[in-house]
Amino acid sequence: MPLPSILIIDDFLNDPLVARQKALALDYDPALKNGNYPGILSAQPLPIPGLDEAVARTIGAAVVPQAGTSHSHCRLTLANDKGLSGVHVDPCFFSGILYLNLPEHCRGGTDFFRHKRTALDRVPMDKGQMLAAGYADPNQLIEEVVNADTLKPSKWEKQFTVPMRFNRLVLFSPWMFHNSARGFGSGPGNGRLVHLMFFAAA
Repeated sequence: MPLPSILIIDDFLNDPLVARQKALALDYDPALKNGNYPGILSAQPLPIPGLDEAVARTIGAAVVPQAGTSHSHCRLTLANDKGLSGVHVDPCFFSGILYLNLPEHCRGGTDFFRHKRTALDRVPMDKGQMLAAGYADPNQLIEEVVNADTLKPSKWEKQFTVPMRFNRLVLFSPWMFHNSARGFGSGPGNGRLVHLMFFAAA
């Protein structure tokens, strides 16, 4: 059975205010930044009990945290934060993002794109689709399409945005071309605050 491309689960946590308070209490040290993303990653993860099991039930496949990723860490992105990459894919089996902003601060969300030259909206899993796009190797496609055009808005067409909503979990195929919407706010209290998830197949 194929995995879903994208799923949206509202009111995911039973007590999202507690999760938000815990997320804000983590350390966000700019000196620890290691990546091309805008904003600052938390130094510690924020564990969510039963997360793997809940996601497995939702997508219909067993999952575990993906090693070598920022799984379960939080990211704080303010209005003036800029990254070294834009549209991208995630190196994992399935991705997720949990929005932890209060309703009065929510804006933007997660954007999904189509690459104009290739007409692709993701890295194809089917060899025939890959060949039709002019590539035999997915790594070459990622390098020449995603990495080469990541910061070139004219190369992409935004297809849709999953709007930010407090306590909304978005689960999606990591091979879809996506990017976070712009950061906002002036500090931890009103900045873009999300919990990141990167899963491997169990």
